[in-house]
Amino acid sequence: MFSLFRENVLIALDSIKSQMLRTILTVVIIGIGIWALVGILSLVKVLEDNISGNFASMGANTFNIQRYDFTFDSNRGGEKRKVNPVISYNNVREFIDLYQFPTAQTSVSFTGTATAEVKFENEKTDPEVQVLGVNENFLENSGIKIDEGRDFTSFDIENNTKVCLIGSDFLKSLFKNDAPIGKTISIRGAKFKVIGVMESKGSSFGNSQDLRVMIPIQVARGMFTQANINYNISVKVDDNLLMDQAQDEAIITLRNIRRLSPLDDNNFGIVRSDDLLNQISEISGYLNTAAWSISIVTILGSSIALMNIMLVSVTERTREIGVRKALGAKRSTISLQFFIETIVIGQFGSILGIILGVLTGWALSYGFGTEFELPITAMIAATIITFVVAVIAGSYPATKAAKLDPVESLRYE
Repeated sequence: MFSLFRENVLIALDSIKSQMLRTILTVVIIGIGIWALVGILSLVKVLEDNISGNFASMGANTFNIQRYDFTFDSNRGGEKRKVNPVISYNNVREFIDLYQFPTAQTSVSFTGTATAEVKFENEKTDPEVQVLGVNENFLENSGIKIDEGRDFTSFDIENNTKVCLIGSDFLKSLFKNDAPIGKTISIRGAKFKVIGVMESKGSSFGNSQDLRVMIPIQVARGMFTQANINYNISVKVDDNLLMDQAQDEAIITLRNIRRLSPLDDNNFGIVRSDDLLNQISEISGYLNTAAWSISIVTILGSSIALMNIMLVSVTERTREIGVRKALGAKRSTISLQFFIETIVIGQFGSILGIILGVLTGWALSYGFGTEFELPITAMIAATIITFVVAVIAGSYPATKAAKLDPVESLRYE
């Protein structure tokens, strides 16, 4: 039995060699379908990990108050776009004074600049460093941990101490892996003592989250005085069961601060990490469906090409089939030979598509700065799909070959 199977495989390989161009084209078509499946599913996974990781860094039991909702849409149908006012420092200060929800912890932050140049002795960074002004609760509310040194204290914030926290990228770019704690860096001519190094957060869409500096918010306000600075408020609640109540209280507080009437819509946004993750999961589901749809349509096209090449092969090898039948080959043997040939071509296409898909996923992971995960599920699915497609595409040609009359086949020219 094994020797017969081995012989059929060898015959299939010889047949493939004899019609190399058609085989290559069919393999490429199948490979494109599998590439679409594995590549798009890898892309979806990379995007989901990247975005989910960023939003998950908001921290557990946390919601943010910001200028716009995450789902804010631009104008449609010629309607005038609603422009929300910035969350000003006066809004922030009043919110901290008025919002007294039990167990709630409020953090405030704003981005001073995204193009700062940081200096240490004779070394300096490229002007691409992000500088944030924060209070003592920012790191905990954001889910950011300290790798070395310590976090800000209320004393640092209230007394405008010239201290700072730096991202892990500075260890390589500025300090050359020397211990940075206690060293003094310069930002726009102002001197800051490094008190802590934050854990690495990786990159987000090509932008490093580890190349940023955090300084006390009042010190930052003195350095960055541009008009209409927008502040972000983050509220963390210890008990997840109180999240909705805490959020409602925060909305009421800020509406009162902004003097909105009961009929006015909110002119600010509320963002919760779990809501964002649910939206991302829903979008990922749509993308996964699109990936399967695109790949299946492509593979169906390749199945037609595969069936065509096998029908041509049956026609060209009619005399060979007649000789084999005259020598005693059974219908099942002839049918199995063509089935194996179809499956071999299909699996060549599957291997090509999987390799291209994995390389695409790796390149995307590298580009987005996320960890690459081998798409095992997609690879297994691709192998099974190509096998099923090959069986379906090879059924008719194999049946036709098996039913050929040996006498008529021997007469075929």
